[in-house]
Amino acid sequence: MNLVPLGDRVVLKQLVAEETTKSGIVLPGQNKEKPQQAEVVAVGPGGIVDGKEVKMEVSVGDNVIYSKYSGTDVKLDEEEYIIVKQSDILAIIK
Repeated sequence: MNLVPLGDRVVLKQLVAEETTKSGIVLPGQNKEKPQQAEVVAVGPGGIVDGKEVKMEVSVGDNVIYSKYSGTDVKLDEEEYIIVKQSDILAIIK
């Protein structure tokens, strides 16, 4: 089963959080904050959304930073994804 986003939506797969800090301190599971970095796994077609032309600026495989409280969490085939609007993506990591 595949997720196919509509309009200006983008499907993201969250990158794995670091288990230890740079100084070597191990972070317990409940105290870790989810990173706002993710990989783009699917991109909607864009087009006319709410009466405005939307050009999709991200593509599959891009690593991005997205807004902290944005999107909808979805679990499909034991994998977790986040569906966000393209406007919730803040930057592409190059």
